[in-house]
Amino acid sequence: MEKKNDFFQAHMPENVCYGCGQLNEEGLQIESFWDGSLSVCEWLPEEKYHGWANLLNGGVMATLIDCHCMGTAMADAYRRENRSLDSEPVYRYATGTLSVRYLKPTPIHQQVVLKARVIEAKGRKTTLSCQVYSGEVLTAEADVVAIRVYDSQTAHENNPFK
Repeated sequence: MEKKNDFFQAHMPENVCYGCGQLNEEGLQIESFWDGSLSVCEWLPEEKYHGWANLLNGGVMATLIDCHCMGTAMADAYRRENRSLDSEPVYRYATGTLSVRYLKPTPIHQQVVLKARVIEAKGRKTTLSCQVYSGEVLTAEADVVAIRVYDSQTAHENNPFK
């Protein structure tokens, strides 16, 4: 397992995203890392993220999945090119599709663990699957398509992701 302090989101300068932006003090500030071929995110909900009493809000869960998978797609691209997350060119991904299946209620008072796997990477498109656990219980799973929307080698002056 790679060191947790070397999480993917630490290599996304100027990231203010609600889910993964380290510069968004009000956001979720998730941290994803490699554990073999899986990317893992461990996150502890706060009371303010509840849906029904004592349960995690489904939209927050979808945000966790979305941002974890976009970071995973980015890290996978760097990994496939056998280079560090601090190297150039810089890549950024955005959601093409996100399909979440909520299987069981997710308690808000225990750690949530996301595990994503890259299914296919072809061109600018990466297809992933993601599972969400609360303790040992699988509470949701998702199919995600990430699209590379920024490549610093081909960036234009007005690119919003620069």
